[in-house]
Amino acid sequence: GFGVVPDFPPLPGPGTMASPAVSPDSSSHEALSSVNSAPACSPTSDSENLSPDELELLAKLEEQNRLLEADSKSMRSMNGSRRNSGSSLVSSSSASSNLSHLEEDTWILWGRIVNEWDEWRKKKEKLLKELIRKGIPHHFRAIVWQLLCSATDMPVKNQYSELLKMSSPCEKLIRRDIARTYPEHEFFKGQDSLGQEVLFNVMKAYSLVDREVGYCQGSAFIVGLLLMQMPEEEAFCVFVRLMQEYRLRELFKPSMAELGLCIYQFEYMLQEQLPELNIHFRSQSFLTSMYASSWFLTLFLTTFPLPVATRVFDIFMYEGLEIVFRVGMALLQFNQAELVQLDMEGMSQYFQKVIPHQFDSCPDKLILRAFQVKYNPKKMKRLEKEYAAIKNKEMEEQIEIKRLRTENRLLKQRIETLEKESAALADRLIQVASKIAIFLFSA
Repeated sequence: GFGVVPDFPPLPGPGTMASPAVSPDSSSHEALSSVNSAPACSPTSDSENLSPDELELLAKLEEQNRLLEADSKSMRSMNGSRRNSGSSLVSSSSASSNLSHLEEDTWILWGRIVNEWDEWRKKKEKLLKELIRKGIPHHFRAIVWQLLCSATDMPVKNQYSELLKMSSPCEKLIRRDIARTYPEHEFFKGQDSLGQEVLFNVMKAYSLVDREVGYCQGSAFIVGLLLMQMPEEEAFCVFVRLMQEYRLRELFKPSMAELGLCIYQFEYMLQEQLPELNIHFRSQSFLTSMYASSWFLTLFLTTFPLPVATRVFDIFMYEGLEIVFRVGMALLQFNQAELVQLDMEGMSQYFQKVIPHQFDSCPDKLILRAFQVKYNPKKMKRLEKEYAAIKNKEMEEQIEIKRLRTENRLLKQRIETLEKESAALADRLIQVASKIAIFLFSA
């Protein structure tokens, strides 16, 4: 075992959970090998900061992972064919005896990371980033996510119980959407389920602390994932931090201006890196917003099954929205050949039915491809300024149009007044003329 950081609740053991929800990591192979099965980035890149014990532990983890991968390959060949079944079974049993060692080594390593968090963030940042890309083990996610976004000691946590006693103008909207959030997940099934109750609480509390945003569709999927890992007070604090520090608040504002920016930046990457696919999308009037809006608003939680989406979320917690751009582009690269053959309806179906399950058995393949995508932060910053300039120009044009419309309305009103005055004057002139005529006639 390992000592736990004093400020945190004890970490759950393999038999317990921070919340009643089941682990999203349903694949045992993925769960056990997540620490080692990431993109090919060598942990030794930060080796100057590692002690001999840590280097030895990482070497053991890499060795265990090789055994596990060899086993998974032999299992696939066994499933595909009856040939060499004996050797496959030997391989399987030898690797299974190593699973507990791998789990133990993973537990020791992440226990050390949690207990020495400040040191890891400052001195072993590269290695920490690599390990997170390989997947945070499920039992550590609650504490690591809180540490990653600095949500462990937030004053707003003390307001939570008071917020629940208040009423929110968003309550009806929240109630309506809750049943649609992870409808197949055991924790959220049923109108009176614990999952739906705590999800409602967190969404309502947030709508009260941030009245400008209130409640926005899509955000419940993010809160739902947090509630699968941790109690509602902690989930609330993490969500507040994500909204404040991870661009999510801008994404969920009523204007959704940040979503427009993300789509603009993503379209530029698509045009630059996949010009053929971009031309095809345009020819079919298949707009980027039609498939990518949910990627940014729910961080792929409504796209992939939970074991895959949670791996993406691990990286988001450390690296921010960049991972959404990377994964999105990786998906389009992976599927370009098929997509260019389809019409608009075919592409819509493909995005809904085929793409979500392509990486079910190998989330690491998706992560690897995502980090092979070209992503230039400076260029993204330039695009942000460009987009802001476009929007400012549009706003100026709208203001000018509004001014012209106002002037036009006032002119119309003036013309109507003049017409009325003219008609009244004409009537007056007729009356005068008739009086003159009568006078002259009588004279």
